[in-house]
Amino acid sequence: MSEPWAGGEYGDRGRCVLAPNPGIMTLDGTNTWVLREPGADRSIVVDPGPLDDGHLDAVAATAGQVDLVLVTHHHLDHTEAARDFAERMGCRVRALDPTQCWRSDPVTDGEVLDVAGLRAQVLTTPGHTADSVSLLIEADRALLTGDMVLGRGTTVIVHPDGDLGGYFDSIAKMRALVTDGRVDTLWPAHGPVLPDAAGVLDHYVVHRRERLAQVESALSALGLSPADLPPDVAEHPTLPRQVVEVVYSDVDESLWGAAEWSVRAQLAYLASR
Repeated sequence: MSEPWAGGEYGDRGRCVLAPNPGIMTLDGTNTWVLREPGADRSIVVDPGPLDDGHLDAVAATAGQVDLVLVTHHHLDHTEAARDFAERMGCRVRALDPTQCWRSDPVTDGEVLDVAGLRAQVLTTPGHTADSVSLLIEADRALLTGDMVLGRGTTVIVHPDGDLGGYFDSIAKMRALVTDGRVDTLWPAHGPVLPDAAGVLDHYVVHRRERLAQVESALSALGLSPADLPPDVAEHPTLPRQVVEVVYSDVDESLWGAAEWSVRAQLAYLASR
């Protein structure tokens, strides 16, 4: 049984304040990350999470003076409190998606956020969503992954916003940082910190490839192959559910709805190869 996760201090620059919104999709809750250079008086707050006064009070107490709020992607469990918290702290909100920004421009791939000596590099990492970004805190050899990598299990790729081809490319981008010696540890948006970045990222690829093989096997059982799939197969009214019933037969049926959206993304990927 895994140890309970409650957030805490990681590296010299990361402080995780756990939001009180646990659930099937959020695990222990949303990790709100406060990033600050040692000795500095200004910080970055990543994914303020839900509109919960107690949580936002704890984030404010940890963060001190906030230069900006960053959201890793548009899902509500990350963004609901973003503007309210930014107004409270007198700062701006930045994201890749312009509709999530407030009083600021969108971030760009490779951009370095420099706040009181803290350097955090923005990396576009689509896959979980089209607007997903990660943050490289190279001084701590840490990568803040949003929902692209979770502290437990694997992330959901929901068609059509999620894209499996982009996901594989983004995981490869993250893995290259490990190979280059720039990242050792992953700081996810849900669940515990992961000290073995290489092992986790390699597992993510293996797991997803295994799922794809299972989907291909299910198609075969239904008398189909990837070559038979039309470009719009993800919108097929019955095929994704048929595949779910084969591939996810060992999973609680309450999760089949989410699994079906993942299968739609997998079928779209197979049809595009």
